[in-house]
Amino acid sequence: MLVRRGPRKLKLEQQIKLIQLMNNLFTSGFHLGEIVDFLARSKLTDARFVNEMEFGLAAGKNLADILSGLRFSKQVVTQVALADSHGNLAQTLVLVETNLRKLAQVKKKLIQVASYPLLLLGFLVLIMLGLKNYLLPQIAMDGSGANIATILIGNLPTIFLVITSTCSCVAVGLWQFAKRQPALVIAHKLARLPFISRFVRDYLSAYFAREWGVLISQGLDIRAVLDIMEATPSRIFSEVGSKLSQKMSQGGEFAREVSRLKLFKPELSLMIEYGELKSRLGTELSVYSDECWEQFFRRVDRAMAWVQPAIFLFVALMIVLIYAAMLLPIYSNINNNF
Repeated sequence: MLVRRGPRKLKLEQQIKLIQLMNNLFTSGFHLGEIVDFLARSKLTDARFVNEMEFGLAAGKNLADILSGLRFSKQVVTQVALADSHGNLAQTLVLVETNLRKLAQVKKKLIQVASYPLLLLGFLVLIMLGLKNYLLPQIAMDGSGANIATILIGNLPTIFLVITSTCSCVAVGLWQFAKRQPALVIAHKLARLPFISRFVRDYLSAYFAREWGVLISQGLDIRAVLDIMEATPSRIFSEVGSKLSQKMSQGGEFAREVSRLKLFKPELSLMIEYGELKSRLGTELSVYSDECWEQFFRRVDRAMAWVQPAIFLFVALMIVLIYAAMLLPIYSNINNNF
């Protein structure tokens, strides 16, 4: 029996292009079937992905399920699934496109920042291999004593392999462990880590505030919003909705229960209280979400600004180590001659 396999994951640039096309067509009054037909006729998207969309449409899937079949991220799928609930799909697609473009900019900047230092690091590794195979044996033949630099260079390939293998195993182990744990538990742990917590809270505050704001602006009450959250494909969104729904059924207030989760910035619960008092909760949350997104990406930019200096510092230390390995035996021989 043949098993149907979907296409490979869309590249980030392809995702942006597809979302942009869909947004333009939805705004022009096209429905999903017409959009898929247009993409098939226009050849603006790879035929493999269009075929996957046609297959999903024939199976009765909605847009969120189709994007999930195209292996979009769970965040994008969740946002589109929520848009099916509140009906503002065009606005959601604009937000998705904006966030994907910012993500593409972050990835591009990270590559630019890291490419040159990593190239230098690659040359240093080749130099150290040459030193290990040619210089160090020559030093040993000359009778020069070993020093810390020569010992470290001689064992550097082994050290590098051990560190890389250990980090890879730890990363895979943590990833598998996280997949088996409730998303809410993992989010709480990440939100308590010293450096990562700021990024986690900025991201979650922006993400939840945006979706809550859009849903509430469409006239839904908090109970209906929580019911929608529990039905979404995102684990963290669904679990938070279930948690808040449980607490509110026991008499808790929405703003207070949000503040007790410790996943969000403290200002989020204050914005909820303020919005409820002014009867403008949806608008206030949408505005606050935009500010959180801006702060999140500013933090990412500042963090990436440290990547290149850190790599250059490591490269400089390796260069000093190489010079030490070459010069210390020479100085040692000079001293012995005198």
